[in-house]
Amino acid sequence: MMKIGDVLVSDDIRTVEFVCHLEKCKGACCVEGELGAPLTEDELPVMHQIQEAIQPYLTPEGRKAIQEQGPYVLDEDGDYSTPTIGGRECAYAMYDAQGVLKCGIEQAYRDRKIDFPKPISCHLYPIRITKKKTFEAINYHKWNICSAACSLGKSLQVPLYRFLKEPLIRKYGADWYNELVSLIEQPNHR
Repeated sequence: MMKIGDVLVSDDIRTVEFVCHLEKCKGACCVEGELGAPLTEDELPVMHQIQEAIQPYLTPEGRKAIQEQGPYVLDEDGDYSTPTIGGRECAYAMYDAQGVLKCGIEQAYRDRKIDFPKPISCHLYPIRITKKKTFEAINYHKWNICSAACSLGKSLQVPLYRFLKEPLIRKYGADWYNELVSLIEQPNHR
């Protein structure tokens, strides 16, 4: 375990090799699970603001789920997440021509229709953040649906912290990320 500022970093972030392999998993992380993607409180107003711009990127079922549930939902634990379609896939998911589930929010961002890439929990996946009173902990979420991503990461020799460079910088800043890399790549951490 490493500590950088107020963030505890699991050793798995350093040791796990990982590269998303959408051709194999077909975007299963947008379908599997009990809830939609976790949202932070500061993302809630953004979810309202982007609705009009992202509509063309959503499935009819996704648009209907958002219309019925709102742009986000509050669960029984008091946490916010994206709405789902029938308790399954995220309402913001869309299928590409190959049947791979992708993020409609991210596609709108790539097309420069919005300036929000996607919820940070999605951007950081398979890293999950646990908030405590005085710190956050980031951990690798091991899930069998990502076994192809682990195999691809291993074959390409890409550690998780390198694969998730952009979202880690988005969340914690470049200085934080550079400190993480420095700590990990010190000879005594290998």
